[in-house]
Amino acid sequence: MRNTIISAIILSLFAIIGTALVSFTYDATREKIKTNQRMALLRNLHSIIMPDEHDNDIFTDVVMVNNPTLLGSDKPIPVYRARKQGKPVAAVIASVAPGGYNGNIHLLVGIYQDGSLAGVRVVRHIETPGLGDSIDEQKSDWILGFRGKSLLKPQKSSWKVKRDGGEFDQFTGATITPRAVVKAVYNSLVYFKQNRELLFRPMPEPMPDMRPIPDIKPGQKPADAQQETMQP
Repeated sequence: MRNTIISAIILSLFAIIGTALVSFTYDATREKIKTNQRMALLRNLHSIIMPDEHDNDIFTDVVMVNNPTLLGSDKPIPVYRARKQGKPVAAVIASVAPGGYNGNIHLLVGIYQDGSLAGVRVVRHIETPGLGDSIDEQKSDWILGFRGKSLLKPQKSSWKVKRDGGEFDQFTGATITPRAVVKAVYNSLVYFKQNRELLFRPMPEPMPDMRPIPDIKPGQKPADAQQETMQP
């Protein structure tokens, strides 16, 4: 009986120590993970909008938007705004191409103020290696071909892969993936055109404290005077 109790205590101690170590490791690496994720996102953003094209913090100048039809997600998605001397330069929309061969394809679609594409990057996908993964910049330069395109260049009927009568190349043995990306980029351009003013709306300033400054009577504490002022 005594040995059983001792064994149970030892096992409990090991469990507590193990849990503590896991928790400590998670806490120690959590901030590093966040920092690495931020740096990876900034690298992608700055591969679309060059650092010298804006002077604001593009990572924090962000607005959340929602349009499942044009942006491919039921959830709000971020739009990163680039400005220079307070004037709009470009918006980078984190849109989704839901029609990939193996699932959703997550994009960053950069659009200049004039409606032309600054660039497109794929940030996450699960497309077939050697086929659909050619949308990845590290696999081919196909994704770079969007730069400079717009709703008018080419015309709407050409915003398709060549197999469908459009202008954009498909991949050998893989048409579904590039087709989904082309459609998502076009839809992002449409959304930008429809919501340009909303997307570049200035970030709201903090509301000032409009409560009147209380008069402090002789012998009265400031906190008591504040309570009197707040009373109806």
